Amino acid sequence: MANVVLGFKASAGDSEPPSRPVLILGQQANLQQVSWNQIRGKLQPVVSKEIWQAALSALNPNPTDSCPLYLNHAVVAALPSRVSRHNSPSSAHFLSRLVRSCLPGGNNRCIVMVCERSDVFASSCAIARVFPIFSRRSTSSRRAEKKHVTVEFLIVGQDNNPLEASELQCLANTADGVRLAARIVDTPCNEMNTDHFLDEIKAVGTELGISPVIIRGEELKQKGFGGIYGVGKASEYPPALAVLSHTPEGATQTIAWVGKGIVYDTGGLSIKGKTTMPGMKRDCGGAAAILGAFKATVKQGFKDNLHAVFCLAENSVGPRATRPDDIHTLYSGKTVEINNTDAEGRLVLADGVVYASKDLSADIILDMATLTGAQGISTGKYHAAVMTNSEQWEGACVRAGRSSGDLAHPLVYCPELHFSEFTSAMADMKNSVADRENAQSSCAGLFIASHLGFDWPGVWVHVDIASPVHAGERATGFGVALLMALFGQASDDSMLKQVSPLGAPTNMSEDHMERDCKRRRLV
Repeated sequence: MANVVLGFKASAGDSEPPSRPVLILGQQANLQQVSWNQIRGKLQPVVSKEIWQAALSALNPNPTDSCPLYLNHAVVAALPSRVSRHNSPSSAHFLSRLVRSCLPGGNNRCIVMVCERSDVFASSCAIARVFPIFSRRSTSSRRAEKKHVTVEFLIVGQDNNPLEASELQCLANTADGVRLAARIVDTPCNEMNTDHFLDEIKAVGTELGISPVIIRGEELKQKGFGGIYGVGKASEYPPALAVLSHTPEGATQTIAWVGKGIVYDTGGLSIKGKTTMPGMKRDCGGAAAILGAFKATVKQGFKDNLHAVFCLAENSVGPRATRPDDIHTLYSGKTVEINNTDAEGRLVLADGVVYASKDLSADIILDMATLTGAQGISTGKYHAAVMTNSEQWEGACVRAGRSSGDLAHPLVYCPELHFSEFTSAMADMKNSVADRENAQSSCAGLFIASHLGFDWPGVWVHVDIASPVHAGERATGFGVALLMALFGQASDDSMLKQVSPLGAPTNMSEDHMERDCKRRRLV
């Protein structure tokens, strides 16, 4: 899969299956709306109309099903006929599984996706996840030849016009963002330390014409970033805060995405065990998703100020490592007694969100992180855990998850009941809870919010993606599609606007709208 070139076209053209293997998939009701004339160019002469119709009749999805049409060169597959309210109507996870298991082999293949227009965005992201880029298998390095997979959408339903060139470009840029995030997360720390991650940020900046702001090493300590510096100071590769900023003319609000970029997490002196440490290269998943989403979002055109803030560090063991009982002063000015060096993500993010507020004057701050193992217990392997100070944005995150395929579900937001878990006799707070059975994931998010202040007037959203960031041993690129859908209303792109749950209020007077806080414009 590592050497696959993925392309999206309005029409993939005609070719018989032995020359170009094909997978046709969609919900059974949608597949039955496809006429033979629409599909025959990809199946004839080896597949007749009668075989096609017989295959459709034979499909019995429970929850999915597939049927070979011709040897191992052509397959038709059916997605679930219905999903629950907490799943995506696109059946994105089932779609990824079907592509992995049913797409025929070959160097030049075609996927025909049959769906309604509202499911195109989520379906394209689900397909992109199937084709990871990173590999160090010796056989893959010897294969210079690229494999091509072309995706064509057949739109059914009321708005069934073919996709326009601008829509196809949006799908291509989003897929690139998903695959970029997955590649960074899949790459081990000996090839993706903080130096390398900064190179990735610089490369995106160069492509977009943006020069990153980078604060690194001892400069972090001098400027008061005690969280990022304290976590990363023991590593051979210095910690860093890096910022990419998109500031178009006419912007009416400022949005900041803050990503946790722990390139490897040993746990520090509160060290992880031999079974829990493998896989900790993925602890940069939040920062990777924000980088992929920022790249794709800016390419599609974004009307408001957008800052991507990367909190980069390696949580290492060494003579300079932070010790339990140490007290650090974070960028907020608040002091934190360290009682668990393996609760490091909240420390770097606390510095990041406060920087977004104080230095970037952000109206909306979203932090994304592989923050807690408890997230998987709270919301499972497929749904990110969302916490926010805004009920409207809580609902918007859930809806954006359904429209993008990057599912999300709320955590409890109740600082008056939960923040006492961090009580310290020596400092303003500890960094880890007293009772690990009391809403761990919620408490971790509250730690970050406390440095902004629970009375901060802007919108704060926290997204914990610890479990959805990977499926088995592979990264998923989770978070890219969610961010692009959630903030799609501020995009110039029509497809992103369509999947966005947010919009300007229509029932307010002009004067009222002008007086209302800028943070509400997207709500």
